[in-house]
Amino acid sequence: MTDSSSLLPLPASWEECRQRGWKEYDVLLVTGDAYIDHPSFGTALIGRVLEHHGYRVAILSQPRFDSPVDFQRFPEPKLFCGISSGNLDSIVANYSGNGKVRDNDAYSPGGNPWRGNEHSRLERRRPDRACILYSSLAKSVFKNTPIILGGVEASLRRFIHYDYKQKKLRGSVLTDAKADLLIYGMGERAVIETADRIRRGLDLAGIKGTCCRLTENQAELFIHQEKIAILPSWHDISTQKELFLEAEVTIHNHARSLKDNILLQQQQSGWVIQYPPAEVLNTAELDALYQLPYTRKPHPSTPDVPAYRMIRDSITIVRGCSGNCSFCAITRHQGPVITSRSERSVLQEVEAVAQVEGFNGTISDLGGPTANLYGTSCNAGTCNRHDCLYPKVCKNLIIDEHAFLRLLQNVAKVKGVDHVFISSGMRMELLRKTPELLEKILRNHMPGNIKIAPEHTEKEVLELMHKEPHDQLVEFVRECRRINDKLGRPMQISPYIISAHPGSTPELTRKMISKLQQLKLTVRGFQDFTPTPGSLSTAMYYSGRDLKNRPVFIPDEVSRKKQRALLELAFFHNDKEKKQARNQSNKKTGSQRTGRSGKKRPR
Repeated sequence: MTDSSSLLPLPASWEECRQRGWKEYDVLLVTGDAYIDHPSFGTALIGRVLEHHGYRVAILSQPRFDSPVDFQRFPEPKLFCGISSGNLDSIVANYSGNGKVRDNDAYSPGGNPWRGNEHSRLERRRPDRACILYSSLAKSVFKNTPIILGGVEASLRRFIHYDYKQKKLRGSVLTDAKADLLIYGMGERAVIETADRIRRGLDLAGIKGTCCRLTENQAELFIHQEKIAILPSWHDISTQKELFLEAEVTIHNHARSLKDNILLQQQQSGWVIQYPPAEVLNTAELDALYQLPYTRKPHPSTPDVPAYRMIRDSITIVRGCSGNCSFCAITRHQGPVITSRSERSVLQEVEAVAQVEGFNGTISDLGGPTANLYGTSCNAGTCNRHDCLYPKVCKNLIIDEHAFLRLLQNVAKVKGVDHVFISSGMRMELLRKTPELLEKILRNHMPGNIKIAPEHTEKEVLELMHKEPHDQLVEFVRECRRINDKLGRPMQISPYIISAHPGSTPELTRKMISKLQQLKLTVRGFQDFTPTPGSLSTAMYYSGRDLKNRPVFIPDEVSRKKQRALLELAFFHNDKEKKQARNQSNKKTGSQRTGRSGKKRPR
């Protein structure tokens, strides 16, 4: 691990490029976030990957979008301009699930989403649908430069999708932005091949992990080929809502299966073709990403970024998620295959963190999308489902409890480390199968309380959510309390709840409250369901159908407010607590997973 004290961030202005003696550069990466040179932030990771392969990379962070002036400060890049909204979809970053304008942005300086002081509100730092606006500005300045979309917003809006701010369907962000290429998922392989092809003057068609625009004539060449799945078109979906659900289920199943198939969808103008996904990184390749020379700090021009404070002393240990919750798009973006970093790589990063000035002795999180999927693998060899946890843990899932135990033990031994916590999401059904690990976590690695996410308690809603049955929560709570009685210490279990999910009625909410109270659990955080792009729950929300194409109850505004009021009445006993709960809910701007924190490490 390189000593970060001697490193420089990637240049964030043309002046910084010139200070390095550059007369030209290869790639400009544009992001809606403040630039933080840390591997938990996608722009930094992709920038360092490109740099490692010999390319000169500059960063344009949070450019103004009322004028191309910030783009004009850079000369035209030799290869391409890469566009991302940042670590979050811009609509998720800017608005709550009920359309309320967010008054904070963890990825902006000082947490302030506005330019100037917090009262002027003349312009947001991050525009709505940032990929489209940034692309337009880049094309107006860099006339001959390919525009490449990437990151969470592009990845999850690559096909026809629902925009909850506008309350309507939108076409692919690729066609709206009229970009040259869209890289979906975790884009390390695709971005390097893209740069190499542009450098060599080659066509961009066919790169795994990408989407391209096609004309009608070009699409005709693909339609009758084998291994082509044609999704319902814009015309079909706009006249039959249930076809939006059909399209989303096909995209979802395709993402899980990792088949070598091609998806094709007609838009309002032209077509979008999605080539097969890029090959999943193995452990050695994932380790190598974290060995790259990050400063692990915000760029000096924007030192105070809340997301950095949250992530500074945390370590990513695993990528991918095979949970496939209906409301979550992590599987579609990161993929269903679990890749765990090696113990050696994790320890090297912990040692580097422990040497940073100001480190307080606490590793705040060893995690990822699902922390306790670390060390798991599949005994089946090949699998088209990659659905390892629902309705019960798959018999072919190999759980290496001792790999995680050994990692925790050795991280705790690193010089300068006093505490090691796991603050990322953990699956209850997996913890019940690893009793030694559960006791170890409860004994030494919980920061005050254990946070779990049952999301709901009622069978009708849990099945729609693709979540484990309620009895798993009952058994988990019982086991945690047994262990803590043994340890002789008090412990608080904090359940996280999604209200007003498709299928959830006020009556089912009352039943949920009653069951949580019977378990003596107090809800400290919940959020109204947010129909973000790229999830099956959003497809249910828009179509009014469940995954078996049956009608399903969709809470309207009145029902949403009623379900929220019931939860507030049950668990928050004064106006101050209610306000804190609402603020907490509004801050949970997670990675397309309605209400989870940025610790999910989306890119």
